[in-house]
Amino acid sequence: MTIGEYIPACEALLFVAGDEGISLEELCTLLDAQPDVITYTMMCFQLKLANDSQSGLAVKRFNRRYHLVTKADYYDVIKDYAVSPFAMKLSNAALETLAIIAYQSPTTRMAVDAIRGVQSGTMLKKLMSYQLVEEKGRQDSPGHPILYGVTDYFFDYFGLDSTDDLPPLETLLETNETENDETDLYHHESNAS
Repeated sequence: MTIGEYIPACEALLFVAGDEGISLEELCTLLDAQPDVITYTMMCFQLKLANDSQSGLAVKRFNRRYHLVTKADYYDVIKDYAVSPFAMKLSNAALETLAIIAYQSPTTRMAVDAIRGVQSGTMLKKLMSYQLVEEKGRQDSPGHPILYGVTDYFFDYFGLDSTDDLPPLETLLETNETENDETDLYHHESNAS
């Protein structure tokens, strides 16, 4: 590969790496290249983006990892987007975490993890950044874990006065079971054909 071929490969890897970024070692392994080649490639890529007035992106290296970031010139536009309703698209995992907190409030991260069966730290941070969840104090137990609950903004966003306005949990469970039964029935029919 030439430097011109490494640059788009590095760009693609930086894009899919997202917030985590990617290390020099990971780039070398994935692209089967020597560290000096990738270091030079990344330097060229940084200069290319820095000098491209048609791009709002830049490459930065911090915490020993390369990150694809936005240029500082677009701070105000990005800040406006971040606080707009357009930015708040909740994934199924985020909605699941939010529902558990809404119904169990106040609750700990470990309790949420136990119900979901996976770690929820990232989802909690995301929901807190959206101001849908907040810390409600500490549990009086060993380690004094943080208690989480929904915010006033949560009630405003979903048009609720209180958690009493949430649909009864039993209704949601029955709906979910019915959907699962229909899915199973569909699978049996499609497998039979």
